[in-house]
Amino acid sequence: ASQNTLSPDIMKFALLSTLFAAATAFQAAPAARTSGVALHETKADLVAIAEKANPIVNFYDPMNLAESDFYDWGSEGTIGWLRQAEIKHGRIAMFAFVGYIVHANGIHWPWPMNLEGGQWPTGASPPEIWDNMGPAAKWQIFAVISALELWDECGGGKLPHYTKGRKPGQYPDFEVLRGTIGHPIFNLYDPFNLAKNMSEEKKANRLVMEINNGRLAMLGIFGFLSAQKVEGSVPLLKGVVPHYDGEVMQPFTDFSYFN
Repeated sequence: ASQNTLSPDIMKFALLSTLFAAATAFQAAPAARTSGVALHETKADLVAIAEKANPIVNFYDPMNLAESDFYDWGSEGTIGWLRQAEIKHGRIAMFAFVGYIVHANGIHWPWPMNLEGGQWPTGASPPEIWDNMGPAAKWQIFAVISALELWDECGGGKLPHYTKGRKPGQYPDFEVLRGTIGHPIFNLYDPFNLAKNMSEEKKANRLVMEINNGRLAMLGIFGFLSAQKVEGSVPLLKGVVPHYDGEVMQPFTDFSYFN
C-alpha cells in the first residue's frame, strides 16, 4: 500500500462511496413477498435462543423490538434483520478484540507492508497504530469490507435476503463468483467444506456459542477503547492500556465530517 496522500474532498467522496454498501443493510426491501420463501424468525425463536444463550437472564427485550415492524418488513422480517445485525456486529467485535491484542503486542507480518519496502506502522496502542497507517492502506481495508458487505446484501446471487427468509448469520458462499470469473476463491465459512456432515442441532448450538462470544467481544473491545479514552472507567484495565488522545470514531485523521 502506498503512503500517498489524497485531498480531503476526494477522501470524503470515496468514504461516502464505500459506506454505501453498509447503508444498503438499512434500506427497506421491496414490499412484495412473492418469492415463496417462508420466514421462520419469530419472537418464540428469540425466546428459545435467549434461554440457551443465558438461562439466568433469559429473554430480555425492554424496548419491545421483537414486535416492531421496520420498513413494513413485518415482525418476522424485522426479527431477521435484528438477528443478522447482532451476529454481524458480534463477528466484527471478535475480529476487533483479537486484532487489538495482536497489535498491542506489536505482532505483524515479517515482510514489508508494501512493494516500496515500507515498514508496518507503530504506536503506543492499536488506535495509534491505525492513525499512523497511510490513507491508501486504509482505503484498501474499506474497499474489501464494502465488497464483502455488498456480497452479503445480495445473497451471493442465490440466497434470499435475511429479511426475506435467509437464516440470520448465513454468509453466502462464492460459488456464483467463482463460476463467473473462473478463479478459485475460498468461502469465508468452512472454506474446506469440513462441516458438510454436521447435524443441524450441532450447528444451532454453535450459533448460540457464537452469539455469546460476540456479545462478550463487544463488551471487551469497548472496554479497551473506553479505558484508553476515559482513564479509570474500566478499573481492571487501569495501567494495562495507555491513554489515547485521538478519536476512536474518526478513521481518518486528515479530515472529519464532524468538523
